Amino acid sequence: CVSIYIWECSNTLIILAVYERIQKRGETNDEGKHYQGVTAFSDVDGYTIYLQGSGVLLRFGFHNTYHLDYEHDKHKDDFLKKLHNIANEE
Repeated sequence: CVSIYIWECSNTLIILAVYERIQKRGETNDEGKHYQGVTAFSDVDGYTIYLQGSGVLLRFGFHNTYHLDYEHDKHKDDFLKKLHNIANEE
């Protein structure tokens, strides 16, 4: 990661870290693994991963690109706070 891409690289690392933490600590449900209000799952081939919670769906895929689907900023803010809290757990 070069300096102009630090923000994007940081988000990429956070998303991957949160996904892995949920896979390790989460409880299995019909969609994937659920932990601290966020569900993590992937598509069949594993190339795209998803984090879902608080009315938000985050899709992370090819070339480290990601997209957030949500209707209200409040949902997005709540979801990102959950990701931050999971990423900063010990």
